[in-house]
This record gives sequence, structure tokens and C-alpha cells, in this order.
Amino acid sequence: MRNTAKITTAVLAAGALTLGLSACGADSSDTDGPLIVAASPVPHAEILNFVKDNLAKKEGLDLQVKEFTDYVTPNTATQDGSVGANYFQNKPYLDDFNKKNGTDIVPVVTVHLEPLGLYSHKVKKADDLKSGATVAIPNDTVNEARALKLLAANGVITLKAGVGNEATPSDITKNPKNLKFKELEAAQTPRSLDDVDAAVVNGNYAIESDLKPSKDALVLESPKNNPYGNFLAVKKGNEDDPRVKKLAKLLTSPEVKKFIQDKYAGSVLASF
Repeated sequence: MRNTAKITTAVLAAGALTLGLSACGADSSDTDGPLIVAASPVPHAEILNFVKDNLAKKEGLDLQVKEFTDYVTPNTATQDGSVGANYFQNKPYLDDFNKKNGTDIVPVVTVHLEPLGLYSHKVKKADDLKSGATVAIPNDTVNEARALKLLAANGVITLKAGVGNEATPSDITKNPKNLKFKELEAAQTPRSLDDVDAAVVNGNYAIESDLKPSKDALVLESPKNNPYGNFLAVKKGNEDDPRVKKLAKLLTSPEVKKFIQDKYAGSVLASF
């Protein structure tokens, strides 16, 4: 049940992507053609469009950006060659995805971190959550574990010792507020804020929903030694594609770092 809605979204989106690419005749495997990159709208597509509009032409890179709102289709499209690369995910998520789907997608270069945060329309501090409160968390394996670890790091719950990136609510050993957890597709968590007491929201979805992680989060992930940096990724074997190398260079340029700092004001952090 955890992934049913997401897989349905992915299938529909993949069909739409195939039709779109067929119509325009694009071929992501042609290294002389445009590099098509699948990305989440915020901040990934915004960063890519900054590169496209300001830096790509000078480097001789024809960059096309395709936006997706789910966390499945960008990888399936990269694997089947519908797109040449993607930019939306972190390493624990990719490792889990490759393992479960038999894909061989690899990271190229890490660009930024979007701190995961706990948000609420009903309380101002995590300590103010009432007994029996409902907290929405992402339902994909890695982001659910990440959400629970965020709550544990801030003393809201206690997790079983040594729990990793597959933690679920069943791994909670202490829950002093008797919190109830509502598992939702990651994109739905900010939309749930009027219906639950609090929600753990991925940084990109928080920004899309006009939440400011650096100001609005009740608790926020620390960037120190954080393994969840987001990166440019390709199907294994395409790392040396000259278009990918050009994009990797541009995504880690001083111009992109300044763009991230100026536009996101601490809600997105450059990782280079």
C-alpha cells in the first residue's frame, strides 16, 4: 500500500513523457543532441533553468529540463533512456530504489542539500504537540526513516539503537506523546498540514508550498555530516557523456552557488 499511489503516478507520467519526447523527436542517447534532465520543480528545475538560461550556451550545452512531481518517474525515465539524466534525489534514496527496482543509476556530482523539517499550522514548537497528536511523514522507505530520525534527533521520539535507512514507526521504542503517524506520499505532506497536527516535509515540497525551512520549521535537519545531498545522476555507463560532464561542471560553479544562496536564503544549501 505504501507505494501504490506513487507507482500509478509514475506510470501515467512515464506515458506522458514518452509521448512528449516522441513528438519532438528527442533522443537522450545522442551525445550530439540535447541533454534532457528530469527534475523536481523546486529547487532542482529552477537551478537547472538558471544554468540553461545563463551558463549552458557558453559551454556549448543544449540543456532541456523536464519537470516531475513524483520520486519514481525521474529514475525510470533515466533507466529506459527517455531522459539522459536526473536531478532530484539523495544517495540513500537512490540505493534503495536501485535495490528494489533492479536499476543501475549512479550519482555524478552532489549539488545541494534541502534540510528536512517538521512543520505545523497548529503549534509553534515541537514540545507543544499534544498527547495523541497526528504527524504526517513521507511513505517512501528512505524519507520515512529520515523523518523519524529527525524527530528522534530532536527528542520527540526514541528509535531502536542502530536503526538505519529502513526505519518505520515500528522501530520507535519511546513515544512519550503517544504520537500517531500518517504515512503519505512525500508530495502530499505539506498539503496535509490543515488536517494533521504536524508534518515532516521534504525541503523541495516545503519551498513549493511557500514554507521557508530556515524560518518556518519547528525542527530542521542539521547540514553537518548530512548524507542526504541531492545530485545529478545518470544510468551507469553514461558518466563520461561530454554533455553530462559539462552540466556537472556548471552545477558546481561559483555562479550556481551564488544563485542558491541568493534565491533560497538558507532553505537550500550548496554542497560544494
